[in-house]
Amino acid sequence: MNAPISIHAANEHLLQQYQDLATRSFGHPVRDIALLHPHADIRVAVRAGTVIAGGLGLLLPQYFGGRPVPSALLGAGCVAPEERGEGLAARLMQERLHALQEQGAVIASIWTQATSYARRLGFEAPTTACSWTVATDDLRQTDTAPAVTVHAGNTDDSDRLQRELARCWNGPVARPPWWTAWTRAKSPNPTHTYRFSHPGAPPSGLLTLSMGQHQDTAEVTVHDAWTSDPLTTRAMLDFLSRHHRAAAVTFRRSVLPPAPLLLHHLSKSRIITRSWNPWMLRILDPEQALRARGWPADLDFTLTLEIDRPGTKPRTYQLHVQDGAVDVSPTPATPCIRLTAGQLAVWYAGGYRSAAAARLGGVNATSPSHLETLIRAAAAREPWLPDQF
Repeated sequence: MNAPISIHAANEHLLQQYQDLATRSFGHPVRDIALLHPHADIRVAVRAGTVIAGGLGLLLPQYFGGRPVPSALLGAGCVAPEERGEGLAARLMQERLHALQEQGAVIASIWTQATSYARRLGFEAPTTACSWTVATDDLRQTDTAPAVTVHAGNTDDSDRLQRELARCWNGPVARPPWWTAWTRAKSPNPTHTYRFSHPGAPPSGLLTLSMGQHQDTAEVTVHDAWTSDPLTTRAMLDFLSRHHRAAAVTFRRSVLPPAPLLLHHLSKSRIITRSWNPWMLRILDPEQALRARGWPADLDFTLTLEIDRPGTKPRTYQLHVQDGAVDVSPTPATPCIRLTAGQLAVWYAGGYRSAAAARLGGVNATSPSHLETLIRAAAAREPWLPDQF
């Protein structure tokens, strides 16, 4: 008979076993385990003194509606190949989420290929995730503004710009002070940061890239791209076009926001688009998550929402939004809108851009006006998670 399985916070001995297991599970070392150890909550499943599964989590805010919402960011989850197929991944996931929820998380995010598995646990993808490879020459801008200057390195002002722009979308991580050093340390090639500015003004753009070599071909990869206006966007693309040693520039997965920057600014539309596994979101505590996010100041409405989450009975809440403030409370009233856990996550992130999209997603409403009101409440900002973890 197999020995029982227990789940623990990882000590130094268990951490080393977890690192070894991750290498065996993924086929390569997972540097994030050691790099994030000082900042992460790491849980491992142990049988007879041996680590057979593990995963790490970061308790950090994500911006929704312009406000930071405490989130559990999950990464590096793995199960020993010989232990798979017995539901251990789901059990470990719940333990990881429970630990981070006790520390204050009200939502959770994960990048995963196992979308059906995550969906059964209440996660859903608010948007697609793509990378783009563009011919370097096609990035050249004939009408770029020469007044936009470029300087190497980031500053307090450019970090402030990144935080301000992140608030304009639903999903970006409110990056802690150690975030930049971690992303540099885990990159296989050195990264370089550039800031873009108008005359006499603080930075209006921030770009981080790395350069590498694949066989005889130079490679440029963009890791971070933040821009606040069209002139800065054109200056940034033109700057990338000067990297002539590389035939193409790759914008890594989800580095660009859901705006048609490449569509509107390329001299030729020679783009290779690759679809990747998506960011998936779960609402751990609907009441607290709804209270934590921001709401449009020009809306005034009251709706009753029934939310059906895995493992619990459906619950109905009254949602009242007025002057940018929200009141959420359980109610026995008949719901006017019914949402599954996945539909709640997509709506919360602004993933339904119209009532028609919500209906196609299966959202059930008693009237079109109720559904249109619900969509307007969350759609002022679009979903975008540029941060990899």
